[in-house]
Amino acid sequence: MAEGIIETEVDGIRTVLAHRPGPVTAGLLFRVGRADETLATSGITHLVEHLALHGHGMSDLHYNGATAGTHTHFHVQGGDDEIVEYLNGVCASLRDLPLHRLETEKEILRTEAAGRGTGPQHDMALWRYGAQGHGLTSYQELGLRRADATAVSDWARTRFTRENAVLWITSGTLPEGLDLRLPSGSWQPLPPVTSALPRTPAYIKGDDGVVVLDAVVRRSTAASVFSAVLGKALFRDLRQKGGYSYTAESDYTPRDAEFATITAVADSLPAKQDAVVGGFVDVLAALRVGRIEQADLDAARTAVLKQYEIPDLAAAKLPSYALGLLTRHPVQSDEEHIAELRALTVADLHAVAREVSANALLKVPGGEADWAGYVAAPSDSAELLTGSRHAYLADDTAALLIAPEGVSLTSPGNRVTVRYAECAVMLAYPDGGRHLIGNDGFSLSVEPTLYRMDAADLARIDAGVPPHAVVPMPPRDPQRIPGPPPERDREGRKDRARVHATPASPGSPASMWVFGVLAFLWGLVALVATSEEFDSTLYAAPDWAFVVFLWLLEAGLLFPVVTALRRRRRVA
Repeated sequence: MAEGIIETEVDGIRTVLAHRPGPVTAGLLFRVGRADETLATSGITHLVEHLALHGHGMSDLHYNGATAGTHTHFHVQGGDDEIVEYLNGVCASLRDLPLHRLETEKEILRTEAAGRGTGPQHDMALWRYGAQGHGLTSYQELGLRRADATAVSDWARTRFTRENAVLWITSGTLPEGLDLRLPSGSWQPLPPVTSALPRTPAYIKGDDGVVVLDAVVRRSTAASVFSAVLGKALFRDLRQKGGYSYTAESDYTPRDAEFATITAVADSLPAKQDAVVGGFVDVLAALRVGRIEQADLDAARTAVLKQYEIPDLAAAKLPSYALGLLTRHPVQSDEEHIAELRALTVADLHAVAREVSANALLKVPGGEADWAGYVAAPSDSAELLTGSRHAYLADDTAALLIAPEGVSLTSPGNRVTVRYAECAVMLAYPDGGRHLIGNDGFSLSVEPTLYRMDAADLARIDAGVPPHAVVPMPPRDPQRIPGPPPERDREGRKDRARVHATPASPGSPASMWVFGVLAFLWGLVALVATSEEFDSTLYAAPDWAFVVFLWLLEAGLLFPVVTALRRRRRVA
């Protein structure tokens, strides 16, 4: 137990207290979050959180709730009476959720998601973990569509239990009147860790203007200090020396009881991003080979030690202390942590640098990073299934392959496969559109308007995907439903309305006739002129430059005609 922290219990909920003058702050933590869901149920924890807070909607109380990857947190600040009112109200709602608000809260959550920005690292979890577990934090809450009253009630009853909670309060004593009765259950183990990266260190291509590093390391004092040293090195090289970046920083965030994530970010102007990528990689390489300054270690260590000088330290540590208890991460005493900090050496940070380099995932703007020893993360599936072939109407080199065990999409240079048993979600639209996402994060769309397929083919897909992975979607705006490819309808016949409405282009029928007539007429002229050039009675020798010019022009007129004919034959 940390110095100054009192452990007790309230209605079967483990509770920690530490006194701090002024308003009281309290938090109720549950060991359930986004990573405990599936993609088809994603959002259900957030929905329970919103329903539990509905009764406080018009209150002047300073409170909030948050759903993170592995926990949900209800917190509040105020006087003793306000703390009791808030915590009692949350627990009362969890015992009996206001399910009449279900559809309204879903709409609120969708509105919240639409207005929420995404940072440059938002998709790193998807690439590292896939469409499951910790990777779900990269996705929208797709499961809200299928969450009904029964599912939401069951989720609250089994996850929001007294055995799966920890309460913290910045007070030396418990406020009177607490009624935190919750269903009995069991502590929920942390979600299993998945991987979508066959090899590391790996890289992915990102948008212009930012470089991102994501690395998983064992939780330790050395790792947290290394993150600070990395951030300082990036700032010094990329901003102070090079002037390439405005933001260059690193962050250390616990992922679970054993591991943490180090995330480093550096921004740039598009014209400078190659220099930023090079500088970023150089900093990582220098740390990996042990070029770590003792002064950087000392500065980072001093900054951490200063935290022990703040007043009411025990109360300030309560949220992280309670989370450690919730996730069953061993909690160090202050003396143990200080001793570790003082004993840290450059060699300890060097070991962390090698760990970071070994499993790093690097996002580079637009380009590649294989030159630096990073391997490209998979951009397509490793297999194609054998099944019935359904050609893309506009180009029969692309097709859907529907097999008993899944669906593949193939086109030149690209292949994606989603096996039914590994399908994280299938979004099912009333018009027949289907969007499948596999656990590995690869996805494909099945649009009956775009492929040579019928209702029986679609029924085979619907029968193959497990019901628990299906999310029924609302009708789409007709303008958002993909239409047949240009000049084709879904059976493969010409669509005359589209043909006549399409402006003339080198591939349209009107322009094909124009270029064809011109090629014919010019060919006659070229033939006559060439014959005359070779007539010895008219010229002593042919003008080869003139002859070549005539037939090059003829070739230029014939080229769009031949191209259009080949395209039309391939589509037919």
